[in-house]
Amino acid sequence: MLSWLRVAAWPVIAGVLAALLILEHWVLPSGEAGNGPREVDSYAAAVQAATPAVVNIYTRKVVPTRAGRLLNDPFWRQFVPRNQPRQRIEQSLGSGVIFSADGHIVTNNHVIDGADAIQVLLGDGRNAAARILGSDPATDLALLKIDLPDLTPIALGNSADARVGDVVLAIGNPLGFGQSVTQGIISGLERYGLEGVYESYIQTDAIIHQGNSGGALVDSQGRLLGINTLIYTSDQQAAAGATGIGIGLAIPVDLARFVVGDLIEYGRVIRGWLGVQVEPRLLRGDDGPTGQALVVTAVAEGGPAQKAGLQPGDVITHFNGEPVEDVRRSMYDIALLRPGDSLGITAIRGSQTVDLRAVVGAQTQSPGTAGPSAP
Repeated sequence: MLSWLRVAAWPVIAGVLAALLILEHWVLPSGEAGNGPREVDSYAAAVQAATPAVVNIYTRKVVPTRAGRLLNDPFWRQFVPRNQPRQRIEQSLGSGVIFSADGHIVTNNHVIDGADAIQVLLGDGRNAAARILGSDPATDLALLKIDLPDLTPIALGNSADARVGDVVLAIGNPLGFGQSVTQGIISGLERYGLEGVYESYIQTDAIIHQGNSGGALVDSQGRLLGINTLIYTSDQQAAAGATGIGIGLAIPVDLARFVVGDLIEYGRVIRGWLGVQVEPRLLRGDDGPTGQALVVTAVAEGGPAQKAGLQPGDVITHFNGEPVEDVRRSMYDIALLRPGDSLGITAIRGSQTVDLRAVVGAQTQSPGTAGPSAP
């Protein structure tokens, strides 16, 4: 009887052992099969890689003060010292990202605009005075330079590969609280029509506050995807003070790389220029809307568009074979071209389709004066 039980028990024992092996190696997550500590998802490696390249920026500027109404009264003015200063010191804070070991730091233009003194505090505790190498108000980017050894530049990602749903981390100096990290996902791409002239923002729900401006938006590997720039708030929140509500906007690193390269090499950003004014039009077919187009309302005398043969009244449907999507998007794409680049243009003229080729020129006027309809 006992011999029979021993023989019958072996298949049961073998089955239990096989089940345990399957659970340990294929079913249970790593760390749950044994008695060791369970491994949890963590972005510590990404934070450790990126934070040495993210800095706190403190600015100071002298601003004039207006005399109060009482000081306009001769009676009250006699009680005020004659040498009373009519200026005050205004301080603000923000963040920045080290782009090169040579000390190039990228931040937002609005962080340092008008500053008389700029101080940069590194994550390792060192600090240095910074000077402005150049700025680009059209994209709200600025380039600073500090002179310190052993700087750690951030690893650059590729914002063109970013996808909605990707995990991102926002690193900066929110509300002067010190370097902090928040986590979220990419909520949207290519957001336009919000603030500047050339826009293609990355939208994220990673919490961003005042002071995060100029800081880093990185991927789960710690590579830079964008420069945190804007917080979207409702009118009620704007009146009460801007706080993060889950809609943050960052300038894509691909655009930042383009701007930084020009600021280092030329001291300004050189943008492509076509010399044409356009208005959006929705193309319609027999079955309804078929796509977007741009109606040419004017061409600059002697400009690239006129030399290519583009005429007022032409309806542009494609640039370099790509369908037109949006006026601002088209202006953004043309601005990223280099003077001398060739640009294919497909347009409808009357009942005919014409294919033209323009040689892109250099934009010489301020983008702010050209308006959103003048690439």
